Amino acid sequence: MKIQTLWPLLLTLVGCSSFNSTMENWSSRNNKRTFEVKTAWVRSTTEKENLGFRKINRMTPLLVGDLVIQGNGLDGISAYSRDNGDLKWRLPVVNGVEPSATIIRDRLFFGASDGNFYSVEASTGRVQWTFPTKTENLSEPLLDEGVVYFLSGSNVFYALDAATGKQLWLYSRQDTSQFSIRGGSKAALKDGNLYVGFSDGSLVALNAKTGNVVWELQLNRNKRFRDIDATPVVDGDLIYISGYDDKLYCVSAAKGEVVWRIDGGGYSGVTLFGDKLFYPTSTGEVQALAKANGEKLWSYKLKEGIPTQIKVFKGIVTFGESQGRLVFLDMNTGKALGEMEPGRGILSSPQVDEKNNRVYFISGEANLYSINAGWVKKDYFIE
Repeated sequence: MKIQTLWPLLLTLVGCSSFNSTMENWSSRNNKRTFEVKTAWVRSTTEKENLGFRKINRMTPLLVGDLVIQGNGLDGISAYSRDNGDLKWRLPVVNGVEPSATIIRDRLFFGASDGNFYSVEASTGRVQWTFPTKTENLSEPLLDEGVVYFLSGSNVFYALDAATGKQLWLYSRQDTSQFSIRGGSKAALKDGNLYVGFSDGSLVALNAKTGNVVWELQLNRNKRFRDIDATPVVDGDLIYISGYDDKLYCVSAAKGEVVWRIDGGGYSGVTLFGDKLFYPTSTGEVQALAKANGEKLWSYKLKEGIPTQIKVFKGIVTFGESQGRLVFLDMNTGKALGEMEPGRGILSSPQVDEKNNRVYFISGEANLYSINAGWVKKDYFIE
């Protein structure tokens, strides 16, 4: 969350593959069905070829009507046709748009690396207003009842009027550590309280109307990386949150007390599905856990890097490897079903269009992919 940052395990300058070599299929046979992963289209999201230092591209693609909106960490944010990848509009932004965005109706909200927070018309890319944070913005915003909340790269949490960009309140937190993992926690909201993690290892509950502290809980006390960059996930009265170099915690939302914890830190938030919790760890493992107590049901070890946040659809979990592939696993067993290699890894959590068996993500080389993925029979996708 700080300007002075490290990105261990997430970047590599080797393993580059050519743009055209990614247009490939992968299939896994299961009785009379085949799980197929096939590239539908791929587009470069940069205006010009990047010949300099490779930046971080980790914005989750946003599906808006017939558009897919994608920012990169280099030069801006663009909208493409979901059907064929045709460019619809491009908004140049100095140093790009790294975090994910949020939308209501036709209004898009995101923080950028040029020191501004943006409100943009999603259908056209026209800027409605900007708010100066004077620092990089690395976390996804939260929108609720006409207010947009977000954490800036300098550990300042803002509440802005979504219609005008006027500041309503802010909460600032000091961090004395020398280094920090690059990223930022998206806030979670329940019963009028916001829950957000900070780079000093704290989880803080704030009153959404005033910004006053309800409670704060020091979780990660490590001397190396104390960051709480994952998004808190609220389920009933419980919050699931991880520290990067630490543990996964289950915390009482009402009291700010730890209910249970398990070893193994995480950079991205957990994904809840039924009685299961899917956890992407910072040690390069995907775990399926019992939501009630954290008991491990199965685990999958990545070949390279660490996993992105996990998406679940039709009995399948999918995620990216920071230095490798897009991976598909059976939700109940953790068995590998399929994969594809885009080149230079994936830091973006995939976006799933479940109705059309389509998965979108941006690669480490700032290429936006549209992937068909699902069980097929006689070359047709089936439900």
